[in-house]
Amino acid sequence: MRHTEAADPDCAISQALTVVGDTWTLLLIRDIAGGTHQFDALRTALGISRRVLTERLKALVDDGVLEKRLYHPHPPRYEYHLTATGRGLLPVLVALQDWGGRYVLGDGSLSATSTTDSAETRRVHALAGHRLPPLELTSAAGDRTDPVSPDAAWTVLYCYPGAYPPGGRDYPPDWGAIPGAGGCTLESATYRDRAAEFTARGTRVHGVSTQRPDQLAAFAEHARIPFPLLSDADLRLTAALRLPTFRAAGVDRLKRLTLVLDATRTVRGVLYPVTDPAGSVEDTLALIDRLAAG
Repeated sequence: MRHTEAADPDCAISQALTVVGDTWTLLLIRDIAGGTHQFDALRTALGISRRVLTERLKALVDDGVLEKRLYHPHPPRYEYHLTATGRGLLPVLVALQDWGGRYVLGDGSLSATSTTDSAETRRVHALAGHRLPPLELTSAAGDRTDPVSPDAAWTVLYCYPGAYPPGGRDYPPDWGAIPGAGGCTLESATYRDRAAEFTARGTRVHGVSTQRPDQLAAFAEHARIPFPLLSDADLRLTAALRLPTFRAAGVDRLKRLTLVLDATRTVRGVLYPVTDPAGSVEDTLALIDRLAAG
């Protein structure tokens, strides 16, 4: 990765901005993280000129943020994918989205939910029809797991801010004062108690949060959760779908929402905002019934 002498040589912020310090670069990383990898598709999605796109992609490859993968030999055509260095920028994208949603599009209030008429809600509902790119999350058992079950008609991903065993030591300070943060244990327990109804519908349920796998394991054991709880601590799913987050106790946390995906990894239904954690389970069952009915 290049270092620019014109920038402050000892300031990491200054040097980082020489790599990602323009609008097109961050939007390219956003779209590539979301599963758009080919030149023409990127140009169409962004409305960017061929010359500018060529320059930005070359610079990001030279800086080790992207790698080229040959997908058509004659003539040679390449896809662009994030490297480990590029994936290291995902928390930056999530932080920018959170800041923009809270301070630019919002009123600056800390919230774990949204209103039904917000730009954030419109963005989340626009996920319907979007295909989740291949990725893996870490389960409570420490295994790398595809969040979508290819052998099931439907996969439910219910995303939540955080759930812990009793005692309160793991919850951030003033957790109960953050609108929408509470109710994660109740939501998971309701999915547990109604697990057979999802199985009867050919549906796999996965809970997703940005908690560490060991925290998920402790909660799953305490609450007797029979389905996988998955950790998106590295924010790959969050960035791929641009899921809404909020920050508490120094951790980016998912706002509560529910996605229903089919076996092709396509989002077919969205519940957001979720104001009734337990009631959302019934809403999800009803959504699956509507989707199955066609």
